[in-house]
Amino acid sequence: MSRPIGITPHGALLAKGRLAGRALTLAAVLGASLALGACAKPQSGDPATTGSIGTAPDLGPIGSAAEWTDRYKQNPDDPSTALSFARALRNEGRAAQAVDVLQKTMLQRPEDPAVASAYGKALADKGDFETALKVVRSTNSPRTPDWRLTSAEGAILDQMGDPAGARERYEAALQLAPEEPTVLNNYGLSFVLTNELPEAERILRRAAGRPNADGRVRQNLALVIGLQGRFEEARTVATQALPKEQADANIAYLRAMLTQPNTWKQIEKAGKTG
Repeated sequence: MSRPIGITPHGALLAKGRLAGRALTLAAVLGASLALGACAKPQSGDPATTGSIGTAPDLGPIGSAAEWTDRYKQNPDDPSTALSFARALRNEGRAAQAVDVLQKTMLQRPEDPAVASAYGKALADKGDFETALKVVRSTNSPRTPDWRLTSAEGAILDQMGDPAGARERYEAALQLAPEEPTVLNNYGLSFVLTNELPEAERILRRAAGRPNADGRVRQNLALVIGLQGRFEEARTVATQALPKEQADANIAYLRAMLTQPNTWKQIEKAGKTG
């Protein structure tokens, strides 16, 4: 789960003693991955990781928005193409454009949980948490709840500063999909936001241990281990999800950031203006 510590697109900024949850985008908790460095990119096409919402097939690395623009123009009514295009836009920090793409798809498929959850992610990336929550809740049937939307609701609540409400939603999602790694990923990140790193690590280890875990879950686990100062262990975990050179660069960046004088003040300042 490719984005916090303020070094990747849409990244959440790490403030002293806690992650600046208000600055954390939906991509950071809801859908995208907590990468350890600016060079990190999602290694899977699963739009659920970090957000545990979405049902598009695994397409491999998502690619750039430019790569998806022509595909979308040729087939704008295909939901898989729209979802991938929107996710590529979000990866590049273009949340407003992702909202525009998904708004049209939402009108065509108003009851599709994958589309609704992706739309919610994009809205939250844009900072419109209330609308994102409304979209997710209105699509999720009380009689037949969808675990992806339930987890997405939790991620939005985390960003709105309600960790207790968020964790209740993750627990509900796990009742629907036991040990689902994308839900566990979000659940673990919830504890990162409140600086409860040992608990975050415990849950992320559960997620990473699942055979269907996305590589970004391991990146998030590596991040949490690194935040506790265990850099060599973090590097070992990171190399399971990233090329060795990239994992080494990410851990070196994290180590340098955490040991720099005035790092916390600089990051807090960035978090207030980001």
